[in-house]
Amino acid sequence: MLRQRIRFIFNIFFLSFGLVIIRLGWWQIIQKDELLAQAEKQRHQEKIIAAPRGKILYCDGFPLATNNVSYQIHLFKPEAEKDLSSLAYQLSLLAPSSKKQVVEEERIKGLLESELLWIPLWKKTNQLEMEKIEKAAISGIRSEKEFSRIYPEASQAAQLVGFIGKNSKGDNQGYFGLEGYYNDELRGKNGRIIQETDALGEPIPLGKSKKIAPQAGADLKLFLNRKIQWIIEKELENGIKKYGAKGGFVIVSDPNNGSILAMASQPNFNPNQYAETEADLFPNPAIAQTFEPGSIFKVFVMASAIDANVVTPQSQCQQCQGPKKIGEYEIHTWNDQYYPQSTMTEIIKNSDNVGMVFVGSQLGKKKLLDYLVKFGFDRKTNIDLQGEMNAIFKKPYQWYPIDLATATFGQGIAVTGIQTIQALNVLANGGVRITPRIVETIELAKGNQKVPQEKEKIISAETARQVTQMMVEAVQHGEAQWTNIANTQIAGKTGTAQIPLKGHYDENRTVASFIGFAPAYQAKFSMLVTLFEPSSSPWASETAAPLWFNIAEKIFLLNSINPRKD
Repeated sequence: MLRQRIRFIFNIFFLSFGLVIIRLGWWQIIQKDELLAQAEKQRHQEKIIAAPRGKILYCDGFPLATNNVSYQIHLFKPEAEKDLSSLAYQLSLLAPSSKKQVVEEERIKGLLESELLWIPLWKKTNQLEMEKIEKAAISGIRSEKEFSRIYPEASQAAQLVGFIGKNSKGDNQGYFGLEGYYNDELRGKNGRIIQETDALGEPIPLGKSKKIAPQAGADLKLFLNRKIQWIIEKELENGIKKYGAKGGFVIVSDPNNGSILAMASQPNFNPNQYAETEADLFPNPAIAQTFEPGSIFKVFVMASAIDANVVTPQSQCQQCQGPKKIGEYEIHTWNDQYYPQSTMTEIIKNSDNVGMVFVGSQLGKKKLLDYLVKFGFDRKTNIDLQGEMNAIFKKPYQWYPIDLATATFGQGIAVTGIQTIQALNVLANGGVRITPRIVETIELAKGNQKVPQEKEKIISAETARQVTQMMVEAVQHGEAQWTNIANTQIAGKTGTAQIPLKGHYDENRTVASFIGFAPAYQAKFSMLVTLFEPSSSPWASETAAPLWFNIAEKIFLLNSINPRKD
């Protein structure tokens, strides 16, 4: 019996010993690499060195977004002098001016008497304070740069630029506009300090350490013109007050290369104080809000019809003698005046809705939709800004006769501002659709990188020229002729669209727009002005058009552009 018990105990001991051997073997062979990595991680302390975020610069190099540099100050106690009282007093004299010297002396003395090897002294120390600390030449002082994002222009181009916030991990993250779209390029790559530590996790004074320097983020050089940006910001603000609008935006572009020279929206916000801002102000209305364009859309439909060879500028309308009935609906002109046998040029000049329905009937459903796709109204422009909305473009089978009719004069169809300026540039540059761009170059340490663009010829140069001539006629003799600058050749078109509300259109709530480019036949700039719900007048000819010409006059003077007739 005793022998059986001894054998049982021996077997248990032998089995336990075997399990231990197996477990040790498992650790030594199977989990060797993983355990070594864990041990190495526990033996070293890693500290992140923040990389400076890249700057965002106007075309003249002035910063729209840059970094404020400050310093974190530490003391490495093993390298410091041993007289703690004297050291505490010396350090307190170097404290930032916002700190009380006596209070700082007591605080620092307490830290020096603790078991900490790295003594945190001050955060967000400025350059002058840092120079004062360096001049004192106290042994053991260490400093690390800190970077905080600042926007010198405050609310100027706020929705275009975006802002820096914290993501779910607590890291800096770009949101909206350029900060969001180019976040990966701007943020750079953080560096690290890897320090050997003891069993308590404290740095070993003579232990191994390794420093990996941070890599600064790339700078963005924009096409944006600071002076034009300032002009449109001021004029838009004044225009919204003068015409009692709820908001609006302005886009100025170079039609020859698709670059955005200026873009402003109201109401806006200060990205330096984004945390105090209502979130609905962050999206950029020029790219993230759709609207019914109204009569500015007529020039694109007319260009489609001329390019498809179904009409010419001299073709006459065969159904312009009165309202046009389509099913249960009746379409009128904006002022209930009718012009029998109008030419296509007169239809644009008079902004004739009935005439545009005739143009649409000549094109037919397939050709009309094909051209709207060519102009890019069925998709995003892919402008290099975060937050662009894709306007809803119905499938061919969803277009009923009344939808096709109203689309010809810009109602019942939604567009974005940036889609509209891209399409306008087609008319201004001789027929080429170009992807709009904000950034000219991404400036990297290894060299500058151009931002790519897509280009596609979509209508003939002759079509573009003929529609330009129609737009010149509209400016000189149309409903907004009173706003025109005398003896100039400017191509433009007004657009007033009623706002849909609960299944019907509200006659008193409108979106007023004006599109145009100048000089008409050798365009240096194109511009879209849009006002939401102006209360002084619902008509674009009395709100958006005069604002467009106010801005244009200042751009002419600024850039020495001569839009006058030869």
